[in-house]
Amino acid sequence: MNAAITRTLTRSPLIAVVLYAVAIGTLLAIAGLAISSILDHQRALAQTSDLLDQLQGRRARGSGTSSLATEHPGTPFLEGPTVTVAGATLLQRVAAAIGNVGGTIQSSQVDLLGTQAKDGFVGLLVSCEMEQPALQKLLYDLEVGMPFLFVDQLDVQVPQITAASEGVAGKIRVVLGVSGQWQGGK
Repeated sequence: MNAAITRTLTRSPLIAVVLYAVAIGTLLAIAGLAISSILDHQRALAQTSDLLDQLQGRRARGSGTSSLATEHPGTPFLEGPTVTVAGATLLQRVAAAIGNVGGTIQSSQVDLLGTQAKDGFVGLLVSCEMEQPALQKLLYDLEVGMPFLFVDQLDVQVPQITAASEGVAGKIRVVLGVSGQWQGGK
């Protein structure tokens, strides 16, 4: 069998050249696929690293100056050496947001031992008063700013309009449940 193959290849060099070209082409295709696979893995690793950096607050999204980090500086998680300090940070952040829209806080309660506490979440329940147009600005500020905050509860009470108070804009009462994640214990 080997002698027949050798005889055929020595009689017709064209067959040997074609087989040689096919072998070289196959090896080049395999090398190209391997390099393409390596480059895809590097690209995926770079994207994952960028996402991790964004979530940890090390770098802003995008490279422009109008990125989220320059508009809302800070880390995505509540800061503080203890969960109590993280709760105070959450209260400060929400109180500042309410004050920025012209609202006033009636009462507040930080929940350090809630159902999500084992996952590192700190909750806050705030009762406040504000003008009705300010509510949208408040919710936007809380959900877009840093640290990442989640509105868990929103109860709005609109004042009753009577004939005597018609035309006078009253403040709405808002009960707001907000939570954020604390990373200090991990």
